[in-house]
Amino acid sequence: MSQPGPVSVEAEDRKSLASIVWIPAFAASMCCFPSVVWVFFAGSSAIVAADQLSNDLYYSWVRYALYAASMGMVAAGLVIHFRNRGVCTLDQVRRERRRIVNTSLAVFTASVTLYMVWNYVILEIIGIALGLPWEHTAFWSD
Repeated sequence: MSQPGPVSVEAEDRKSLASIVWIPAFAASMCCFPSVVWVFFAGSSAIVAADQLSNDLYYSWVRYALYAASMGMVAAGLVIHFRNRGVCTLDQVRRERRRIVNTSLAVFTASVTLYMVWNYVILEIIGIALGLPWEHTAFWSD
């Protein structure tokens, strides 16, 4: 049998890195996602309470705690990712420094971008469509 080529390794890396990107991005949006789900299942009777919940979570320390937890998830995910690929000592980290830095920057950028699109575009559009009064805070409104 022949050895699997670099394509299968790249696909495995992408799958591993994808979870490192989307899980923290979703976790960071937990200040707005529960309100959308609440209105989706409870209907228009929950709009005022769901809006107050999202305001309480978004405009308090909770948002920053979610950001910190998300960045911790990114860091832990990258450590686990590289340890599973044989980068376990500081000497190996020095040798693979360029790959580690590039991968880390790409994962961080992708995670922040996904969070911005998910939270400020997709969830906002869904929330407005469900009746949440978020039009005045949307980034596209004047």
